[in-house]
Amino acid sequence: MSDAVGGDDPARGARDSPDRAVARRRVRDRVERRALTALAVATVGLLLVVFYYPVATVFIDAVVVDGRVTLRVFADIFRDPFYFGELARLLSGVPPATVLASLLSPDPRLGIVGFTVYQALLSTVASVALGLPAAYLLARYEFPGRRTLRSLTILPFVLPSIMVAVGFVATFGDRGTLNAVLGAVGLGPVDLLFTLEAVVIAHAFYNAPLVARVTTAAWESVDAGAVETARSLGASPLRAFRDVVAPQIVPAVLMGATLTFVFTFGTFPIVLALGGFQLATVEVFVYRLIRNLNYAQAAALAIVELVISLGVLYGYLRYEARHSVRARGVRPLPRRPLRPPALSVRELLPRAGLAAYAVVALLLFVAPIASMLYASVAGPDGLTLAHYRFLLERQTTGAAFQVQPWPAVRNSLAFGVASLLVALPMGVVVAVLTTREYRGRKIVDAVGMAPLSVSGIVVGLGLLRGLVFGVEVAGWRFAVSGALAIVAAHAVAGYPFVVRTVAPGLEGLDPSLVESARALGASRARALVDVELPLVWPGVVAGAAFAFAISIGEFSATIVLATGTNQYTMPIAIERFIGRRLGPATAMGVVLLVVTSVSFVVIDRLGGDSYGL
Repeated sequence: MSDAVGGDDPARGARDSPDRAVARRRVRDRVERRALTALAVATVGLLLVVFYYPVATVFIDAVVVDGRVTLRVFADIFRDPFYFGELARLLSGVPPATVLASLLSPDPRLGIVGFTVYQALLSTVASVALGLPAAYLLARYEFPGRRTLRSLTILPFVLPSIMVAVGFVATFGDRGTLNAVLGAVGLGPVDLLFTLEAVVIAHAFYNAPLVARVTTAAWESVDAGAVETARSLGASPLRAFRDVVAPQIVPAVLMGATLTFVFTFGTFPIVLALGGFQLATVEVFVYRLIRNLNYAQAAALAIVELVISLGVLYGYLRYEARHSVRARGVRPLPRRPLRPPALSVRELLPRAGLAAYAVVALLLFVAPIASMLYASVAGPDGLTLAHYRFLLERQTTGAAFQVQPWPAVRNSLAFGVASLLVALPMGVVVAVLTTREYRGRKIVDAVGMAPLSVSGIVVGLGLLRGLVFGVEVAGWRFAVSGALAIVAAHAVAGYPFVVRTVAPGLEGLDPSLVESARALGASRARALVDVELPLVWPGVVAGAAFAFAISIGEFSATIVLATGTNQYTMPIAIERFIGRRLGPATAMGVVLLVVTSVSFVVIDRLGGDSYGL
């Protein structure tokens, strides 16, 4: 009977196997066809949960007080001279002429917001002044190590700011390297710590390489043929520079200046470590308000900060749209040898200026890191490992409420790996979405890059008030742990850098490669995995290294989310140590430097510097 039914018929089993294989192939094809869409939806959903919703809670805190919608918090801030200085008097009915006279007085009241703008302007001027000579050197001269030096301009993006602050304390502190050198040559000590000068110099350390990098790229894109044409028509070298070269590099300089202003306007770790609350910026005071549980005022002040930053960016974008100049050729300007071909004033003068600049750059860019390394092994009686022994002793004998080194290292590495696992696929998906031609692509790009314009303090406060404190949905209360919130904050900070390193590579691929794969039956997701990603793999690895390094050094959101918990990281440990003992802070800074340098080596070795940033 069973034979009649065919239950044991080998021929039928043979027929069923191809049928099942075809069915499995169809299911796999359907999954692959929808995989990219599913990943895009998942990425958008994740962004809504870990970024847009938390930031929205911050904004709501500013306008909803005691269950009522009100602008009273904003009104109080704008009328308070503590925040807006002399400008606040305008809203109190003081005549504009009187306010203007007060602003022009020798000692005007700027308020927290005014001082933040002032220090950002000074930091921008200092960064441009230090970045332009570096761009001139890299774009116009050829010398051994030029490519390495150019790649090192990316270093500030992966150096944690709190570690740099430790280096500046070790350099410019009362017993720092600078005063030691001055004392050796018979000069008096200088006191730069907790001054505006120290903050501006530290900001220049971070942002002058940024100005140099974007300006160098613009300078190298200038067409040599256009300059030669201007010279052949009788223009002097200065006139040719003014009429041909300058219009193409000025937008890049302004872009670097704009980004510098935005970054320094939202500064936090540098000011907290080198300036303290006596030089508080908006970001530092937002953190102080959070610690005092004044969430409404903190949220309102954060919104004021965001509006000013976005206003500056919008102004630059309007300028760029009206004055953008593109290179008209592909032959760059020839570089001159750094060694002078003749001993003439014309050849020696610019090189002498570059030599003087090299001394300043060495003091500014190399001395802080070198001083931190030296201070970590220096003691009253010479070289010592006492500071590293202190870290080991703190690990074994420290009280439960004290910051211990190993949990800080362990947490940093765990958060770095976890945030990398989130940020890398998010960044790749957003990079794919922003490099395809469709209506609304620019909106997707803007939405995806929004985390770059929102400070870590705001993201941390939003995650704290939203996901960590919990949210009620349909009678159920959902909350996440502080560790998950920290991973979310780090992933939000890191994935835009994945986008910026992967997207240029995807845009540069030959479209026929994907078209050929699709013609052979590959789904869109399969073409991405098998064709596109292998071709831009250095950019993917570079983005991964960026995401990991940014997580390792993230401070702003972490200090909000880790306060009062045992989820502190290496930057938090350094901030705790630096307020008490410099030696252990420098030793912890060296540990952080080693971990960060590993990710930077990955970027350099795998060629990620050729993509995007």
